[in-house]
Amino acid sequence: MLLALNKPHGVLSQFTPDHPGQRTLSEFHFPKNIYPLGRLDRDSEGLLLLSDEPGLNTKLLDPKNAHPRTYWAQVEGEITEPALQKLRHGVVIERKRTLPAQAKHIHPDLPPRDPPIRVRQNIPTSWLELTLHEGRNRQVRKMTAVVGHPTLRLLRVAIGQFQLPPDLESGHWRELTSSERSQIL
Repeated sequence: MLLALNKPHGVLSQFTPDHPGQRTLSEFHFPKNIYPLGRLDRDSEGLLLLSDEPGLNTKLLDPKNAHPRTYWAQVEGEITEPALQKLRHGVVIERKRTLPAQAKHIHPDLPPRDPPIRVRQNIPTSWLELTLHEGRNRQVRKMTAVVGHPTLRLLRVAIGQFQLPPDLESGHWRELTSSERSQIL
């Protein structure tokens, strides 16, 4: 079984809280023996896959498989072409260069996040789409910070060729169809 969750902001990608009061995946009432395939940090939103199938985690997350993951990041400041070029060529985070990424400026039509992002009156924000083939801890946030545009909001919108369904509302999940599954695997 392979499930897609539109993970809301503020939820940990685990079933057991580290501290009292934390929101976890346990609130979504998944079938038994389901576990997340990868992670989205507490401050990130969007597509999280879950499964009860052994081996899928390695197939999707092992860097040698170069499985693409696409994110939309709302960043501080107007994203520039030189910053996008740096992201496309890879940047150094934690003394190691990232793999080249696909990066472009976008203008998504999304509802505001709850809770709202930090807003500074004199500093505009912009959006970019990043497709990565590796998955380091908080990688998108670290990459955008290196090029001078800290991430304010982050959504994962695709894994492989499978895109987060527009009708899958935040906090909801469903089982993938066989054709959707083939877009991931």
